[in-house]
Amino acid sequence: MDLNGKVAIVTGGSGVLGGLICHTLAKAGCNVAVLYNHNRTRGETISGQLAEIGVDSEPMHCDVTDTDQVQSTVSSVLDRFGRVDILINDAAYNKWIAFDDIDGLTFDYWNKIISVNLTGPMNTIKAVIKPMKNQGTGRIVNISSIAGLSPTGSSIPYAVSKAGLNHLTKCMAVGLAPTILVNSIAPGYLEGTKMSLSLTPEYRKNAVKEAILRRATDKDDVADQVVSFCKTDSITGQTLAIDSGRVFH
Repeated sequence: MDLNGKVAIVTGGSGVLGGLICHTLAKAGCNVAVLYNHNRTRGETISGQLAEIGVDSEPMHCDVTDTDQVQSTVSSVLDRFGRVDILINDAAYNKWIAFDDIDGLTFDYWNKIISVNLTGPMNTIKAVIKPMKNQGTGRIVNISSIAGLSPTGSSIPYAVSKAGLNHLTKCMAVGLAPTILVNSIAPGYLEGTKMSLSLTPEYRKNAVKEAILRRATDKDDVADQVVSFCKTDSITGQTLAIDSGRVFH
């Protein structure tokens, strides 16, 4: 798919990785709706930077766990841009809870993590299906984690939510074919993100040590792969690990 003039929605667009994805899509020619939940200032800043590149951009508040708000936001995107071609599900939440700390794994944390990381993408995907099908094409890329491929990461509910997201990717690829292509990227440890800062120093150190390339995942590699999945006409239902060689699946 030619990305010039296409319209992308990026949830979690105000985050470090989300912002980078917004910039990479803009450089590929996409107009971008930068969705944020809490960090309005950064969402507005990123949107302004994209406008300087020469694309159309708008920051929009959206809580992906609120079904009505998600639908309203997609409607606003359609009103503002006239179409929606791409959905990037980057919004996520984590909380460090050691796997053996079962008492610390409260249902409040479980429900919040599952709601943001799994139900959130389900909400946004359902909201963009009709306009994408009406246009005759669409691309959805879910940002998962290698925690969904192996029992690792910040907590059990985080790992489970990402495993669910990987399977949702496969199921939606089947359900939305042939009009809409759905893929997922599973990054390994990323340095300098809000998600990584919630990990313990020991975990962050070991994440680099355990990678066969002995370095953190390159955020640019993740953003570039997002663009590749948006351009593809023949890849769907896949989860690609980008993790400097930690998990092989």
